[in-house]
Amino acid sequence: MGEAATENGVRKATSPEEEHPRKAFGWAARDASGLFSPFAFSRRNNGDEDVTIKILYCGMCHSDLHVARNEWGRTAYPVVPGHEIVGMVTQVGGSVQKFKVGDRVGVGCMVNSCRSGSCHGCQQGLENHCPGLVFTYNSVNVDGTMTYGGYSDMIVVDQHFVIRFPENMPSDSGAPLLCAGITVYAPMKYHGLDQPGKHLGVVGLGGLGHVAVRFGKALGMKVTVISSSPGKEKEATERLGADDFLVSSDPGRMQAAMGTMDGIIDTVSAVHDVTPLMFLLKTRGKMIMAGAPEKPLQLDAFSLILGEKSIAGTCIGGVKETQEMIDFAAEHNITADIELVSMDRVNEAMERLSKGDVRYRFVIDIGNTLTAA
Repeated sequence: MGEAATENGVRKATSPEEEHPRKAFGWAARDASGLFSPFAFSRRNNGDEDVTIKILYCGMCHSDLHVARNEWGRTAYPVVPGHEIVGMVTQVGGSVQKFKVGDRVGVGCMVNSCRSGSCHGCQQGLENHCPGLVFTYNSVNVDGTMTYGGYSDMIVVDQHFVIRFPENMPSDSGAPLLCAGITVYAPMKYHGLDQPGKHLGVVGLGGLGHVAVRFGKALGMKVTVISSSPGKEKEATERLGADDFLVSSDPGRMQAAMGTMDGIIDTVSAVHDVTPLMFLLKTRGKMIMAGAPEKPLQLDAFSLILGEKSIAGTCIGGVKETQEMIDFAAEHNITADIELVSMDRVNEAMERLSKGDVRYRFVIDIGNTLTAA
């Protein structure tokens, strides 16, 4: 919470509703049960560089579940998640050149960074690697107050961190790309897996995985889905367009696929053994971790040493790269498969998300279903 001075100079904590001048409303989790309920708070006034956005849709990321339940041990309650935000601009500051009232825009996982001349991340357009990065929610902003995300009616964001939505990109099914899309697109580009003819493995056919298949195919790669669920083969190959499908528990097919893949993007958030997957890589192949299990990785060192393979992580992307991803997705008609839910069904959706019972991403219809208590 923020602080406010009393008349005798003693500072005391202020409520989220009083931190800023503008009233806002959303749904928050208040403890590790992860249960959501209506929540009144506040947003800052629109500054010279700011854009005020009326939120229309917000995707539900698996990170939202982890944070709501404090599974990573870093949650500051009350927390309003949501970093897959799409909405309409309602106000712009005097110095805003990129956007105007009425524009359709998005906000992803970050809302601020230091942007100093000495910051390697910011100067390289990789604000996501800035030591002073401010996340869209559950993060301390430069004014010392907590950030609240897209499970709410409006948000105020510096124009630098706002993404323009192309005309042909749907607001609802495009929203998850602001996290899921950039999380798989950025490592494909960085690790040279965006070249036609390369062989990409995608572990897990969920919110991240199904988007990874679509980007991989649009970039001209051969794509193999690796899953523990045999029943997903038809979905992967016939509907999403994957070239092949491996059941991770089938030793014969896993053996036959050893040494065939240039890179693998592992999107699974559940705890699992990475070692068998490493043997699917070619010499000097790359394993990219996009999921974030709550326990340390299970990995045999020899699976790295033999074949000089490498393992890397991916953490979204910078603002420029995120805009590039959205534009590429619009050009190639890439969206997420979604289930639209009302705000008052967020607890039900979270429980289903924890069980993997969604194909493939929940999106909250904020504009039509969020009403103040």
